[in-house]
Amino acid sequence: MLEMKDIFMNLPTIETNRLLLRKITIEDAEDMFQYGSDEEVSRFVTWDTHQTLEDTKEFIQFVLTKYENGDLAPWGIVRKETNELIGTIDFVSWHLNHKTAELGYVIAKKYWGQGIATEAGKEILNYGFKNMNLVRIQARCFVENGGSERVMKKLGMSYEGTLRKSMFAKGKHRDLNVYAILKEEFE
Repeated sequence: MLEMKDIFMNLPTIETNRLLLRKITIEDAEDMFQYGSDEEVSRFVTWDTHQTLEDTKEFIQFVLTKYENGDLAPWGIVRKETNELIGTIDFVSWHLNHKTAELGYVIAKKYWGQGIATEAGKEILNYGFKNMNLVRIQARCFVENGGSERVMKKLGMSYEGTLRKSMFAKGKHRDLNVYAILKEEFE
C-alpha cells in the first residue's frame, strides 16, 4: 500500500520544457519573498502576504519539516533559464482511501499568463494519476480568481459547481469554484 511518506520524503524532481519542479530549499527565500510579498499574488490564496524575509524563511522551514516527515509538501517551480523560483505547486490534500487529491499552485505575477501553471500542472496531474494511484484530482479557487480558473480549464478540468461560503479566508467567508478531472479523462 502506497503511503504519503513514500512520495513526500523523497519528492522527485520533474522537468518540463521550461521548468524544474523540485524541493524548495532555504536558498529560495529571496525568490519566494519576491512573489510572497506581492499583495496581488497573495490576494487569491489562503496565506497572508509575507511582510518580511523572515516570514518567508519561516514558511520554508515549515515546508522542510514536511519533507522530513513525509507529509504533503510543495514542489518549487523553477525557471530553467534563470534558475529562479517563481512559484509552487502541490497537492494540498490527498485522501488515500478515496484515491482523490486537490491541486494548488501560486505563480509570481510577472509570469502570469505565460502558461507556467498549466505546464507545471500537467506534470503534477500526470504524476498524481501515475504514481499516486489517484482516480480524481480537483482544484478550487475563490470565485473572483479568473486566472486560476483558466488554468483549471486548460488542464482539462471540468467545472463542478460553486461551494458557497465554504472557506473562511482573509477575514470573510468565501465562495469557491470547484473543478476536477478524472484519470480516464486525463489519459
